[in-house]
Amino acid sequence: MPPAHQHQLEWTGERLIAWAQKIGESVAALAQKILESRPHPEQGYRSCLGLMRLGKMHGDERLEAACKRALALRAYTYASVESILKKRLEAEPLPNQPVTVEPHKTAPHRNVRGSSYYGPSNAVAHGDVPAALERDPNLN
Repeated sequence: MPPAHQHQLEWTGERLIAWAQKIGESVAALAQKILESRPHPEQGYRSCLGLMRLGKMHGDERLEAACKRALALRAYTYASVESILKKRLEAEPLPNQPVTVEPHKTAPHRNVRGSSYYGPSNAVAHGDVPAALERDPNLN
């Protein structure tokens, strides 16, 4: 075997997954998916080694979060994880998680009627102007 290929013998799928397990569950699961997605597991070694390098560059915590996001998106590639880390998307909510939105508060003006306008006690006869629609001198 050529010397350039001999260093590949040091790595096995089990060793790569064991390394990934030390970082976190999501990294290990992604490494497993990468190896399973290739016709020959050896073809996924470089991607798994690339994950190791990303962990050194960005930190284990960010790598774990990025792998969790990649798994949720079913993006089982090194390039996906690299992109997530570059764009800092690992901190964004996952697509399946509900996004919490603060209620929108509208500034008062004469076109906002409010809940009292629609209540049953405010039946409006034809031609009557409800109090909620009367012009407020403080509003423009």
